[in-house]
Amino acid sequence: MVSPPCSCDIFCTVIDNLGDAGVCWRLARQLAVEHGWRVRLLIDDPTPIALLAPGQHTVEVRQWEGDFEAVEPVDVVIEAFACNPPPAYIRSMLVREKAPVWLNLDYLSAEDWVTSCHGLPSPQVDMEKHFFFPGFVAGTGGLLREKDYAVPPAPTFGENLEISLFCYDNPQLPALLEAWRDGERPIVCHVCDGLPRRQVEAWLGVSLPAMTTTARGHLRLEALPFLPQTEYDALLARCHLNFVRGEDSFVRAQWAERPFVWQIYPQADDAHFAKLDAFLSVYTNEPAARRFFQAWNGDSALDWPAFAATLPALTAHAPEWAAKIQAHGDLAGNLVKFCVARL
Repeated sequence: MVSPPCSCDIFCTVIDNLGDAGVCWRLARQLAVEHGWRVRLLIDDPTPIALLAPGQHTVEVRQWEGDFEAVEPVDVVIEAFACNPPPAYIRSMLVREKAPVWLNLDYLSAEDWVTSCHGLPSPQVDMEKHFFFPGFVAGTGGLLREKDYAVPPAPTFGENLEISLFCYDNPQLPALLEAWRDGERPIVCHVCDGLPRRQVEAWLGVSLPAMTTTARGHLRLEALPFLPQTEYDALLARCHLNFVRGEDSFVRAQWAERPFVWQIYPQADDAHFAKLDAFLSVYTNEPAARRFFQAWNGDSALDWPAFAATLPALTAHAPEWAAKIQAHGDLAGNLVKFCVARL
């Protein structure tokens, strides 16, 4: 058995601008920093990495353009989310004396079938590729979490409810903003850059430049600049409630040990609703919370007062949930063990 350090190429295509790049960057950095691997991140659009991790020097980031052979042999090849390495690169993998360990790092899901598919081989021409699934339960790859990650003390529930807003285009947002505006409790909403801010501006009918604040009724809106990952993680920790999307911010909200609302990445034929329901089935038994998650991702009426009433229970539940999912090991560490056993 070969022991780390190993060499590794991670392939990534940017789909939703931040999510896939964010996951791949966190994995690449953790493999390099915690496990001593020599990592190259081959990404079709490096722009998000410069934004998410400015000034980084731990991982070689290279733009993936067209078909190309491997620059040098590596021990492990990871294709993130079935993005498929270039054909010439795959051919160069074949001529190695010993083929590299080849993984398809798949999307995160709590669906029952994931445990039966995690680690399964997918025979290729003269090689094997293995499926590697992140997950919330034993028998999956676990979730990305750095060894030195420390949860800051929970914020106290004072007069203001502090909320972060990070979402895709969501037709439910205007109704939610109106509920916050007209509610009895003062709310401070920290609006993330990009799609969230553009939707808030459409609701306001005026621009809301980064670093500015405006108020409507009991709602104060604070427009944030683009936040690197470390600063975004800190934002999650200082809020009482976080609206998150996709995969990366979804996972980080759980490590922050705060209540959250997840907008799942929409899929054709509404396949994402099965994933949402699978997660809710393992995460919470609070009926009002489950209905709010489903409404936020659908078109039924949002019941903000009912969901707000569950926040004390969800706040108490958050550390227990984080400890439960952490018990299965972190994704990078589990991935290292899986690869080293096959080298």
